[in-house]
Amino acid sequence: MKNIYPGLFDDLPFSLDEIICGVDEAGRGPLAGQVFAAAVILHPERAIAGLRDSKKLTEAKRDLLAPVIKANALAWAIASASEAEIDELNILHASMLAMRRAVEALATVPTLALIDGNRCPVMTIQAIAIVGGDDKVDSISAASILAKTARDAALVTLHATYPQYGFDQHKGYPTALHLARLELHGASPVHRRSFGPVRKALELAAARAA
Repeated sequence: MKNIYPGLFDDLPFSLDEIICGVDEAGRGPLAGQVFAAAVILHPERAIAGLRDSKKLTEAKRDLLAPVIKANALAWAIASASEAEIDELNILHASMLAMRRAVEALATVPTLALIDGNRCPVMTIQAIAIVGGDDKVDSISAASILAKTARDAALVTLHATYPQYGFDQHKGYPTALHLARLELHGASPVHRRSFGPVRKALELAAARAA
């Protein structure tokens, strides 16, 4: 595999023989739903235009890029950690778990994982954390887009079951609308009970029932 990351690894233990996957997560901040992660191994001869941090792309652009990434990448995988795992492990460790699951699900086994952020999940392969990597490294950008679109789709699906919360609008993030609906309706089974606003809603519901 040729080096499709010229200049980026001049000071890192990088070999041209590495099979590199980019890894990113989506959904640390929301009050509800799973946290998602994706891993992508780009094809060195199939460039994908427009890759960047998913947060800097419109929803429409992300939705256009996601199938292009899946069609042209050498390998890709999406994984998640559940609300129960988030509450048990905390959101950081649940995010690490989702990222590890995504890497382990790749059909092509990578030799090096490039992780967006400043921490790496514990894996059997070498991993390097890159702060701001989702806007610096194309494979991480691709992973960012796949994780974000998968999570958004999951929240739209949750909306069909719990329409009173407006998940299709805020995707579980603590917007004014979501907080108001949470106070009105209480916590659903897919809310993260370890998060402050959800805990508050549960305590309020318990007080009302007492």
